[in-house]
Amino acid sequence: VQLQASGGGLVQPGDSLTLTCAASGRTFTNWKMGWFRQAPGKEREFVAAITWNLATTYYADSVKGRFTISRIHHLQNGARNTVTLQMNDLKPEDTADYYCAAARAGTASSQSSYGFWGQGTLVTVSS
Repeated sequence: VQLQASGGGLVQPGDSLTLTCAASGRTFTNWKMGWFRQAPGKEREFVAAITWNLATTYYADSVKGRFTISRIHHLQNGARNTVTLQMNDLKPEDTADYYCAAARAGTASSQSSYGFWGQGTLVTVSS
């Protein structure tokens, strides 16, 4: 399984940004895909997750109503799928490295459920 996150950058408070995670290497039927983040000097925390089959979504309280996670199955290129994190009304406290991850099973919000991780993409929210 390969996960490649992209889309980070420097934005101002109130701006929007979309992160993308390209997932490849297998089919993800029955898997969960998640986004986590780690701010400087803090532990990594859960942001959002989605189940591949039913697209059931989960969000941390801090991002509910502002972030939206979705997944796209590329039928024409079934080996590569995409999970996006649309982030609106960004706040300085959203500044962090964002990581995408994949889990076969387990609790969506628990890091220990995820056995595969991509590299981080940095989001900086500053005026």
